[in-house]
Order: sequence, then structure tokens, then C-alpha cells
Amino acid sequence: MRRQVDASHYDFMKYVDKSRWNSFYHQIDEIVSKKPASVLEVGVGTGFTRAVLKALGCMRYESMDVADDLAPDHVGSVAEMPFDDRQYDVVGCFQVLEHLPYADFEKALCEMCRVAREAVIISLPDAGAVWQIALPRLFRGNCMKKIVEERMYGRPFAKAIVHAFDGEHYWEINKKGYEFKKILARIKEAAGKSGYAVEKEYRVWENPYHHFFVLKNAGKR
Repeated sequence: MRRQVDASHYDFMKYVDKSRWNSFYHQIDEIVSKKPASVLEVGVGTGFTRAVLKALGCMRYESMDVADDLAPDHVGSVAEMPFDDRQYDVVGCFQVLEHLPYADFEKALCEMCRVAREAVIISLPDAGAVWQIALPRLFRGNCMKKIVEERMYGRPFAKAIVHAFDGEHYWEINKKGYEFKKILARIKEAAGKSGYAVEKEYRVWENPYHHFFVLKNAGKR
């Protein structure tokens, strides 16, 4: 894995919009919900997730990236991680694995599962077209409360796009040859080799392009 962009690529005013901001919430929420004592984030990016987790002060946070100008704690590749087995409670890797050739995807997943003790949390770009439907509901009780149930459906007749390498992404979910079922099967296979299973997966309502997968150590309760 080699560096594709320099640090200026992650300039906050250029890189972060409202949809990406919502993805940061899910990154942090999924990590914190595991109540880990230690966290490794693969891919520093803007550094926003790092800043929030460190500000919370409830866990030991470390980072790894191939780009030393992003000031990671460790410089290295996700395909060959320089860590012991089960060294961190949680490993997070968000919008990173598509920057590797697809042939290296499973190897990287296996490496993260090897290094993690409790959970591996990743997100990947999903180019699949969707319909989004928000259903308002009204509840009666001691007070009236209106909530919105959000549902997302894949468009059944949408044609898969052929992916072209843009200097950054080698592939994306739901582009031709990378259908969701194929990617999910690959994730389950790689996770299973290290005793992990897919606990849940979902696309972010505010940013359907980001598809999250939470892998849990199947031997942990």
C-alpha cells in the first residue's frame, strides 16, 4: 500500500461536508459503544476521529497510516500490520480499504481481525443507487411524540457502473464485479478465518455512499 494523496487533501473546509460529518458520528459511536480499553485506527484522514476519541479520554488510542505527514503513531500498511495478535480491543478502518487493489482486500481484513481482540469496524464506499423513505409516526401516551422511521431500498433496475481507477479508489461496492453480496461474502470469509463474524452492516442514512460493517469476535460474549 502506498500513499496516494498528501495531507492537504484532508483540508477540513474542502474535504468535510455535512454527509461526511455524519459518517464521523457513526465511526465514533460504533467504537465507543464497544467500551474498549484500547483502539487502533487504520488511516488517519482528517484526524477528526482521533481528536474526538482522545478528547473523550476513556481509552488508549493509537493510529497507523502509510503517510507519515499525517503524523500517525505507527507508519505501516494494513496488509502487513506491525502488531502482535490481539493487541488492541478494537480496530477501526474507515474509507481506506478501497485504496488497496481488490486482490489485497481479504489479506487486509485478516490482518485487522488478527490484531483486534474484540471488534473490527470498517466502512467502505457503496455506489449502489437507493431510494430513501422517511415515515413519520405519532405515538400517544403521557405526551405526543413524533418520530421518523428511516428506510433505505436499493433501486432494483439500476445498472451497475464499471469502476475506473481514479488514482485513489481501486473498487467500490455495487460497481460491476463488486456487488454487495459478493463483498459481504468476502468479508464473512475473511472474518471467519480469525474467529470473527459480521455483527451488523448498514449504510448511513445521511450518506448512503458510506457502508459500515461491524465484525465481532465470535468467541466473546
